[in-house]
Amino acid sequence: MRVEIWSDIACPWCYVGKARFEKALAAFAHRDDVEVVHRSFELDPGRAKGDVQPVITMLTRKYGMSETQAEAGEDNLGAQAAAEGLDYRTRGRDHGNTFDMHRLLHFAKERGRQDELIQILYRANFAEERSVFTEGDERLVELAVAAGLDAEAARAVLADPSRYADEVRADESEAAQLGATGVPFFVLDRKYGVSGAQPAEVFSRALDQAWGERSPLTLVDQSDGGDGAACGPDGCAVPQQG
Repeated sequence: MRVEIWSDIACPWCYVGKARFEKALAAFAHRDDVEVVHRSFELDPGRAKGDVQPVITMLTRKYGMSETQAEAGEDNLGAQAAAEGLDYRTRGRDHGNTFDMHRLLHFAKERGRQDELIQILYRANFAEERSVFTEGDERLVELAVAAGLDAEAARAVLADPSRYADEVRADESEAAQLGATGVPFFVLDRKYGVSGAQPAEVFSRALDQAWGERSPLTLVDQSDGGDGAACGPDGCAVPQQG
């Protein structure tokens, strides 16, 4: 079974939602048969690469809330993150364009290190004092290396804006086609969708339902067709002469 997760590194609920989903997945009986793929979604796609703002300032300007309301929202998110065992800085973070991070995540997927990189990016953005937006490409290269990727290869991806750009845009287009207007957005076997950072119990029910409703192979009635000779791991059965 495949679970696709549309998310953005700048999205705090994606950070929390990933932890809740993973709690449910860890308790899922068929977890070893579940493939998790992370898909790209930008919350602020029109923001220029160099346009970086404090999170509180961004919230007040984008959503029209007061500074007090923005700070209260961050405090709530900090409490939600802490409940999942996650570190979260409620003050002093900044916000910027995440397109290059999504390109790097597609590169990491090819190298089998996508989940490692997205978790490192989340932690760097939400828990660490250093910014993922203001220190340039070398900060992202450093994080890519921490995820097990080659520094020069990651640097080459970041230096070429066209690398994996189409893949990012394709993910975003597909999200729109699936009806996702926000993230995190979880799609199970292209049949079931879960929107938002739901409690782990919701993800557990979704996993059970998606697994239970997978279509088993239905064999045609063979009651009148004899034994039906076939080959298997132990060789080929040879029909005996009557």
